[in-house]
Amino acid sequence: MPTPQPNYHLRTMMGNPPRDDDKLHECVTTVLGINVVRKVHTPGSRAPFDYLRQSFFEQPNAGDPLVWACRGGGKTMLGAAATLLDLIYKPGIEVRVLGGSMEQSRKMYEHLLYLLDQPLIRGSAPDGYSAVLATAPTQRRLLLGNGSRVELLAQSPTSVRGTRVHKLRCDEVDEFDPDIWRAAQLVTRSGRCGDHIVRGQVDALSTMHKPFGLMSQLTRDAGSGVGTSVPMSEVQVVSNRTVFKWTAMDVIERCPEEKECAACVLWEDCQGRAKHTDGHVRIDDLVAQWHRSSRATWDAEVMCRRPSVRDSVYPMFSVEQHVAAPPPFAINDTTRAAAGMDFGIRSPTVWLWALLSPGNAQVHIVDEYLDAGRTLEAHLDAIDAQGRARQHPRPSFVAIDPAGVARNGQTGRSDADLLRKRGYRVVARPTRIRLGIDRVRARLDRGTLTIHPRCTRLLDALQQYHFDPDRPENEAPIKDGPDHAADALRYLITALDHADQRVTVTRWA
Repeated sequence: MPTPQPNYHLRTMMGNPPRDDDKLHECVTTVLGINVVRKVHTPGSRAPFDYLRQSFFEQPNAGDPLVWACRGGGKTMLGAAATLLDLIYKPGIEVRVLGGSMEQSRKMYEHLLYLLDQPLIRGSAPDGYSAVLATAPTQRRLLLGNGSRVELLAQSPTSVRGTRVHKLRCDEVDEFDPDIWRAAQLVTRSGRCGDHIVRGQVDALSTMHKPFGLMSQLTRDAGSGVGTSVPMSEVQVVSNRTVFKWTAMDVIERCPEEKECAACVLWEDCQGRAKHTDGHVRIDDLVAQWHRSSRATWDAEVMCRRPSVRDSVYPMFSVEQHVAAPPPFAINDTTRAAAGMDFGIRSPTVWLWALLSPGNAQVHIVDEYLDAGRTLEAHLDAIDAQGRARQHPRPSFVAIDPAGVARNGQTGRSDADLLRKRGYRVVARPTRIRLGIDRVRARLDRGTLTIHPRCTRLLDALQQYHFDPDRPENEAPIKDGPDHAADALRYLITALDHADQRVTVTRWA
């Protein structure tokens, strides 16, 4: 297929690309015909225009954009705008759109068609479609006269794995299949498109409404602090993403000066900021949504504060109450140390160090170890080394999974035997999972369980550990990653009621 050639209208647009922020904003406003907020007034928010600016100017040291925005906050339209700017001004660029569903992908595509129909883009093409296009748009594909192309992808391994493009825009990633998301990270390539060196990039756009979902994971990995309880100074950045977050109060229309703030139901969240905004979200619409929504839904999907916790195992967990660097009790001769452990081979082995106040009244998790792919003896070597390096007191007991006392059919020894060989006292109490969960919940409710902020994996587990939302009658949490650290904590808390009993280990033949 021969490469399309840009017509006069497209050549004129390509010859005058935006060179700075003001020109880019002017282009978005006059050419695309949309209003994009440049300044926000909510602490912790970023302006929607910041996302467009980073995407268009191909800033070399910027991470992949991660857009966390409110419901109705314009993120899908902005994704379409960023796509069209790429298509027009970066000839030959290849972009793909992947939504949490094909319906979501089509929403961005419909926005793209709407933008193409704006007068300054459509021009005077006689054939009924925009002058910048090489051919009429299909249901899933657009081809511009400069060779740029965008296409919709389906949520399937075949669709994603067979792709090799400059940019992939993923909309509503909180609805993504994790395997599809992982495959999507390998589809991009860098290249020259006109005057631009385009960096291979995966954009993620979504609300965050699942405490255990993909957006929570991505924001945590980005080191933003928005998806986790961990302070920024304690977060290890393991991904290269830039977070752009805005709430409904950042994109709300300007409120009339004569409107009385004190009587408005939005006052608690707005605090008068709408007197200075220039967004697109109607005040009356937000008021209606406020009346129709629960507080949890409003916080998660409108104010981007925290996800709904309706399926969380530990919905009462909070940063303010349960995360503390020093323990909330004095360290002296009456303080005991303990540990909780969950065994793994391919899955992670977890060890939690804890300090206990007299009578086990308060528990402070002071450190964690988590690793996979080692023998138990290698894990114990690493655990002992970490304990010595950080000067943790030797645990008075180690609480483990009761299955750990079962003898290996080949060696005749159990995991508990290896621990005892190292000099550890082992506590293994067969207890129903729900009973153990209730004991952890009770301590969280009473505030007698706190966790050091460096225990990032445990903190993530407490937020992401969840029940199956599709099976509300099932009281067993889903085992999909966060369960390992949560199990180690459950063994520890359950053992506290029994650790001083003489018989502490149950054996099976």
